[in-house]
Amino acid sequence: LRFLNSVDYAVIALYCGVILAMGLYLWRRASRSLEDYFLGGRNLPWWALGISGMTNFLDMAGTMLIVSFLYMMGPRGLYVEFRGGAVLILAFLMLWTGKWHQRSKCMTEAEWMIYRFGTGAGAQFARISMAIANIVWTVGMLAYLVKGAGVFLSTFLPWPPMTCAILMVAMTTLYTLVSGFYGVVYNDLFQASVILISVVIISVYAAAKVWGYDGDFGALATSVTGTTNWMSSFPHVYAPLPEGYEDYQYLAFLAALYLFRNVVAGVGMGADPRYFGARNERDCGVLTFFWTWLMVFRWPMMMGFAVLGIFLVNELYPERVVVKDTVALIKQHVGEVPPDRWEEKLSDIVWHPERHPELAAALRERLGDQWPIKIQLLGHKGIVNPERVLPAVLLMNVPMGLRGLFICSLVAAAMSTLAPQVNAATAFFTRDIWQAYVRPRSRNRELIAVSYVFGAAMVVAAFFMAYKTAKINEIWDWIIMALAAGMAVPRLLRLYWWRFNGAGVFWSCMTGLVASVAQRWYVTVHPEAEAFWTPAMKFVVITGIAVVGAIIGTYTAPPTDHAVLMRFYRTTRPFGFWARFKETLPPAVQLEMTRETARDVAAVPFALLWQITLFLLPMQVLLATWRDFAVTLVLFGIGLGGLLLIWFRHLPSKEQGNYPSSILMGAEQATAGPAMPAATPEVAAKV
Repeated sequence: LRFLNSVDYAVIALYCGVILAMGLYLWRRASRSLEDYFLGGRNLPWWALGISGMTNFLDMAGTMLIVSFLYMMGPRGLYVEFRGGAVLILAFLMLWTGKWHQRSKCMTEAEWMIYRFGTGAGAQFARISMAIANIVWTVGMLAYLVKGAGVFLSTFLPWPPMTCAILMVAMTTLYTLVSGFYGVVYNDLFQASVILISVVIISVYAAAKVWGYDGDFGALATSVTGTTNWMSSFPHVYAPLPEGYEDYQYLAFLAALYLFRNVVAGVGMGADPRYFGARNERDCGVLTFFWTWLMVFRWPMMMGFAVLGIFLVNELYPERVVVKDTVALIKQHVGEVPPDRWEEKLSDIVWHPERHPELAAALRERLGDQWPIKIQLLGHKGIVNPERVLPAVLLMNVPMGLRGLFICSLVAAAMSTLAPQVNAATAFFTRDIWQAYVRPRSRNRELIAVSYVFGAAMVVAAFFMAYKTAKINEIWDWIIMALAAGMAVPRLLRLYWWRFNGAGVFWSCMTGLVASVAQRWYVTVHPEAEAFWTPAMKFVVITGIAVVGAIIGTYTAPPTDHAVLMRFYRTTRPFGFWARFKETLPPAVQLEMTRETARDVAAVPFALLWQITLFLLPMQVLLATWRDFAVTLVLFGIGLGGLLLIWFRHLPSKEQGNYPSSILMGAEQATAGPAMPAATPEVAAKV
């Protein structure tokens, strides 16, 4: 094939062989029980879970998407990624929501609903609705990953985007379904090493290009992208963007909206297999602290690709008008192509020019012999497609022999995100629907088989959604600002409001889910409505609908049984509207809880400041913007120092593992009353 050589293929083959071999090796170990299959036996070390978390958040589609915003906006692209790519929710997982969920000893978020709301009808509906919502979320995430994989791999392989995505997803699904959570974590460790090598190479190469550039790189970036103040790290009120990305021009407003959205979502999260599977509460905090530090490697790599993309576009299209004229030429020969089929059509032209002889001749005359590479940068609207910058850089700036390594690193990023998504969603179906309500007496072999079948069906649904989508950003924006908004309300209220009940979860979850899916369907059928459904509009409307559903559901059903609430409060020990339950604890325990809460909440602004500046610093070094770097470094020191002083030094010791013994002893004494029923028969039986 024209873009790879034998060394590239050898690296790719070796990578695939190691992945599949590890999956088969862990097969027997993962099949011992559901706890082994879905949580790794709750005995994996914190550092392994932290590395797994990092690779889970470093996905191929997300990397391409963030590179596109960094290419268009410079370091300020970080503020657009407050919506999800900057993973600000890690601050809340680290400080308190992770340990709250670890205390439950549950296996999934839906099973946790039984722990929170008891075994009545409301709790059962809450469990089912949360399982369904998480499955829909996973289908959306898989579609997003599939779309990104197709766009990326079709640049290098002679097949349409969907075919390329099928190959990658099939391999990932196979090893995930076979090896369970063990495979997720241990494969993540292997893939992290591949990713790290690529990060170092691309960051050093890009920094050398910028530092060695004779002219003003900021002026060059502005000329190529049309964005003023490209080198700035400050979140300006307005930043001009090309057609198709106008919704992100009011940067300061969007950054504030996305930050608020992260607070709403972050304080309600924590039901992650890494926390359910953590050995103790200290591990929950330390693994997330480590996880956040590891995320720093992502940003210089992505800025490196963005920088190299600017050099590349300037080299390939020194006259910007050629881009628009070439898109018009393609449409003149092949007809008007729907936006969601544009990538497929470009792939067909590049890999099968014999099907379009007149067009190929016209492109060669206009663009030269490199036309197959040049047209892959073209967007449907007559601009450089920023989502294509990353694969184009690999194609043009990375020599053969190393391309295989970089392809593997990005495939590894995609697989490390896809694998835990598949694992978690199959757990929801197998544990919370099939075993809980369809066949409660299912044996272990049947449950594992059901997981295989459902995981495969879910991937098929994701492919259908990806096929009907034009851009990666389109799926991600819907997931974060619509679907996640509907799920955030019940997740938030379940932790902080005692009166919120199972019926409230059900109606909030289902109204938010139906509204977000309906919005997505309507825009797909009526593309002209896309302009109305801005990110802010999606968030406000869907969140409002979910809030209304939560209130109606909560007050049309009786409160959760008092004994269940008491057990939940004394084991989880959340803050919020729980005063009547806190008063039942001994004064010494109340004081310890108050101090713990005060430290956790006070550490939030320092954690967020540390995290944001941590990601900015390496990008500023790469761009040699030393004045901005000095300011950011001071802010970073304030954030990290405050975090260490307020939160980290108060973590339980390694020997203790959990929070102060006075709290635990007091809680045990306080729960000597009526015991809560087992969440489900299978929990008591320890399937």
